[in-house]
Amino acid sequence: MTAQTPTADAVEQTASGSTRPRDVQVLPIAADTTVLRSRSWERLRFEIEYALEKGTTANSYLIRGNQIALLDPPGGSFTEIFLAALAAEIDPHAIDYIVLSHTNPNRIETLKALLALTPQATIICSNPGAIALQTADISHPIQPIKGGTEPDLDLGQGHHLQFILTPTPRWPDGLCTYDSYSEVLYSDKFFSAHLCSEDAYDLNRETLSEDQQYYFDCSMAPNARQVEAALDKFKDYAPRLYAVGHGPLIRYGVTELGQNYAQWAAKQKGQDLSVALIYASAYGNTTTIAQAIARGITKAGVSVESINAEQATPSEIKEAAEKSAGFIMGSPTLGGHAPTQIQTALGIVLSSASKNQLAGVFGSFGWSGEAIDLLESKFRDAGYRFGFEPIKVKFTPEASTLQECEQTGTDFAQQLKKAKKAQAPRVSASTVEKAIGRLVGSMCIVTAKQGNISGAMLASWVAQATFTPPGFTVAVAKDRAIEGLMHTGNDFVLNILAEGKHLGPMKHFLKPFGPGADRFAGVETTETEAGQVVLGSAAAYLECQVKNRMDCGDHWVIYATVSGGEVTDSNAKTAVHHRKTGTHY
Repeated sequence: MTAQTPTADAVEQTASGSTRPRDVQVLPIAADTTVLRSRSWERLRFEIEYALEKGTTANSYLIRGNQIALLDPPGGSFTEIFLAALAAEIDPHAIDYIVLSHTNPNRIETLKALLALTPQATIICSNPGAIALQTADISHPIQPIKGGTEPDLDLGQGHHLQFILTPTPRWPDGLCTYDSYSEVLYSDKFFSAHLCSEDAYDLNRETLSEDQQYYFDCSMAPNARQVEAALDKFKDYAPRLYAVGHGPLIRYGVTELGQNYAQWAAKQKGQDLSVALIYASAYGNTTTIAQAIARGITKAGVSVESINAEQATPSEIKEAAEKSAGFIMGSPTLGGHAPTQIQTALGIVLSSASKNQLAGVFGSFGWSGEAIDLLESKFRDAGYRFGFEPIKVKFTPEASTLQECEQTGTDFAQQLKKAKKAQAPRVSASTVEKAIGRLVGSMCIVTAKQGNISGAMLASWVAQATFTPPGFTVAVAKDRAIEGLMHTGNDFVLNILAEGKHLGPMKHFLKPFGPGADRFAGVETTETEAGQVVLGSAAAYLECQVKNRMDCGDHWVIYATVSGGEVTDSNAKTAVHHRKTGTHY
């Protein structure tokens, strides 16, 4: 798979063309503590956790004691408006400390502009963060936190900042901060959500929960082991507020969200099958691809052990390779070669992984892609079977490319599950399973489209749910590609098939599609005014919008309301799906 990125300016344009300007919301949140919420009402970056396209906030914090600390300046998309808002709130020369929960090239862009205004400030970050800053040529006083030996930072007036190292493969320099005076945990990526609204706090907890879980599934699920380690550290504190890095601050659901994180992490670690995802990244592009692949794998009910080759020990790589059902390696190409850490990891995997394990390779490149070719050739020469063709992405991946990567991850996981199922002894259906199979449903095709991304699936678990407003439920398996297009607020069409005319569309949409394939190729379609797809073979169709989603084991139950529709064949009877057992469709 090869993709060409748009220009940097195009990547930073809003996804839907909204003209609402970015802004900074400034509010007091605790004693002597202020949040500066740099807000974008639209998606800013092509990364998988932004896919809901609900905008985002980059939250920064000022703590004023006898000394003043600024926590987490935002990324480069907000540099100008953030610095203007900061200067309106406080004289930058009065800032004594700048605390960084993590570093990346985007944040360093703002940091460099900020340091020009705060030459007196000391940077506090983790030791890996300090190394990253030095690599970025930041010559400024840095106080690295190495863990276990440093005293708390006393800002005066009761504000004692305690630092908590929370490294993950994606953010190896992760650092959270706790202020014992205000009882605020500055949790950075933990408990975040990419959502922009006027609500600074978690007032709408029911709807916010979906966004929080989506963020967890995209960003935290591949790091379940590290998430549990961080949660154990958080138990030593008693926060009444999670001051998150993105989205609404958590004031009302602190206990509930902490419990949810523990349950979600335990669920990931408890899966029967796992994939070792081993990668390195130079500019963040390979990491973004890795996250998309991981999201697809976890959607299918297979866990991911994410390994950052630049930080992991040889024993960690060896253990992950040995215990996994499959492995996937990713690398950037630097000077025509793979980084040294990837070459080392490659040797460990070749000597540790069984030839029965499924393999995959991916990576990003600027002018060439030799590192990806190297990984592929080594694994093919060693006799490994590949779960997908090597993924090569030039520069920054686009949204459509990330959808393909996600689907690739799902396909990889499904191959592992099929292989395990084939090895298991056959068991006859129980009487209960046979009875469940007597439940019948209308044969339908669900179609959905967002921009240049579209999807479709055969559905028979459909039932009317409400009269006013007119609404129904449909069950969508979590490993369906279309699932990512059916979040709250998304539009879709339910195409109802006619008895005697359903076999053609049924066979078409039941066949396997490769990642990124056009599911409507060769199919007669029209579009609604909203741009959604209607099948020409449908006896009737309903234009719908997702209002709610319920997590139900291996499926999402989607509740949708109907805004329009039409019967196109008044003489047709609805096709009905009859099953012999309730263990499969």
